[in-house]
Amino acid sequence: MTAILPALTAKARHTAHRTPCACAPEAVLADRDDATVVRHGDTVAKAHAHGTDPAELAARLNVAAALRGTLLPPLSETAVPLHGRLVTFWPHGTPVDRDDPDAAPWEAAATLLARLHSTPPAELPHPLPDMRGPAKAARAMRRMRDAGPHPASAPVERAWATLPAWARAEAPAPAPKLLCHGDLHLGQLVRTREGRWLLIDIDDLGLGDPAWDLARPAAWFACGLLAPEEWTRFLTAYRQARGPALPADGGDPWPALDVAARALTAQTAAVAVAKSVKENRPLDEIEQAVVDACERMAALPPELAPAVTK
Repeated sequence: MTAILPALTAKARHTAHRTPCACAPEAVLADRDDATVVRHGDTVAKAHAHGTDPAELAARLNVAAALRGTLLPPLSETAVPLHGRLVTFWPHGTPVDRDDPDAAPWEAAATLLARLHSTPPAELPHPLPDMRGPAKAARAMRRMRDAGPHPASAPVERAWATLPAWARAEAPAPAPKLLCHGDLHLGQLVRTREGRWLLIDIDDLGLGDPAWDLARPAAWFACGLLAPEEWTRFLTAYRQARGPALPADGGDPWPALDVAARALTAQTAAVAVAKSVKENRPLDEIEQAVVDACERMAALPPELAPAVTK
């Protein structure tokens, strides 16, 4: 248990009720380096990562409050300092059931993304920084390098080297920059009491290439970890909602998704390798599948590799 948990639990309880209550005990929803999350009743308190920029977080909170039909709105647009961390408060929502993959809300995720991507940046209540997807991928690579030697590191490094500078967080994303979530996966959706799915987790929200938000399911599909029918459901719903990341004419999606999907594959593999080293264990089947995908990416001959000059 981290040092911030008792204080964060008290904050969640105080925000949920100003007087003593008979609610069930607080639940720790996450306790990681990048976020500590506690629920009390219908209130969720989140301690953001050390070093979170207050101005950028404030801008993201403003946008979440304004786009309440797409993003879960915060209970307050003001973050509270606590033990050197910034804390925000949110209404509780029901997450996706990981034990029922057939009920995964791929259509809802795609429709929400299309709506988010279609929001004109000029109409946002506050200017936003670049979305942090590429920065998180670069951080995953540093994490792998810092973990120490591993046989799988080499193919991940080679796959990473094939990417353009923007996907490695070494240059701005190509224009036009649209509103992006920055870290889309099914764990970033919750269902409200009214039965609506909304996107959560604004830490990576910003402007960039909207293909990044489609990249994780694209990478899973390419690695054989997402069934073709689920990938088709996701793509079809995004296109039906007129999402701007894909060709409007219904053409091949891969030219638009390729770079971001390869970046997310390298990021996922880097995290897997780092965990393998830290825990002194071999890669599991899923982790090995992602590393194998990096092998294939790195093995493409130059005439077949996508251009990486952006």
